[in-house]
Amino acid sequence: MRIATFNINNVNRRLDNLLRWLEVAKPDVVCLQELKATDGQFPRAAIEKAGYGAVWRGQSAWNGVAILARDADPVLTRDALPGEPADSQARYIEAAVKGIVIASLYAPNGNPQPGPKFDYKLAWSERLIAHAGELFATGLPVVLAGDFNIVPEPRDIYPTKSYEKNALVQPQSRAVFKRLLDQGWVDAIRKVHPDETVYTFWDYMRNRWARNAGLRLDHLLLSRKVARRLKDAGVDMDVRGLEGASDHAPAWIELR
Repeated sequence: MRIATFNINNVNRRLDNLLRWLEVAKPDVVCLQELKATDGQFPRAAIEKAGYGAVWRGQSAWNGVAILARDADPVLTRDALPGEPADSQARYIEAAVKGIVIASLYAPNGNPQPGPKFDYKLAWSERLIAHAGELFATGLPVVLAGDFNIVPEPRDIYPTKSYEKNALVQPQSRAVFKRLLDQGWVDAIRKVHPDETVYTFWDYMRNRWARNAGLRLDHLLLSRKVARRLKDAGVDMDVRGLEGASDHAPAWIELR
């Protein structure tokens, strides 16, 4: 069983890229972020034609998350992160797929920091930590997948000083990721590749893709029952090199 996460950076603009990748990689489950489409603009027909059922929560111009399942219909369990009913940003969706609870999340970027956007990032993260703890405590097989907008460690970003003030690398942001791991979640990419440099994002600016000047922002965190089944994990880097590509590449796990 292959589960992937992919910040698509506008699902309609990059629909051809997405469909091509689905055909080649054939993931069983896909968590999408940054749909940049309303619910009505989500390309349901094209995705169903490709063999995938879907649940999604859209938002005009930005945000938006979805979960796709090959030859199956995800069973929606939650379409918002609990803890703040007034928060209208479409950043979290959760569904049961083939016996696993799967969350697709798009965490706030937090820039510029300090400021209101960074405060929102940290507040949203507290809600994620609380909900993740509840999910982990159930003992169910759970995967938290998505663009966490956190570079967990210095080795998860190319050598540079240009990001020193960026919200992605601040101690408070990295502390959020560590607190999730301290709950017991397993960072799948790092588990499989403990010593390798792995990136999932390459900015469009300054020729960063060609220079492999990347960051690891997209993560798959596994509960104990899923972690025991972990066989492999990786990043489909070639997708980032396609014409009109998202600035992210799909990250994935393979389960026994």
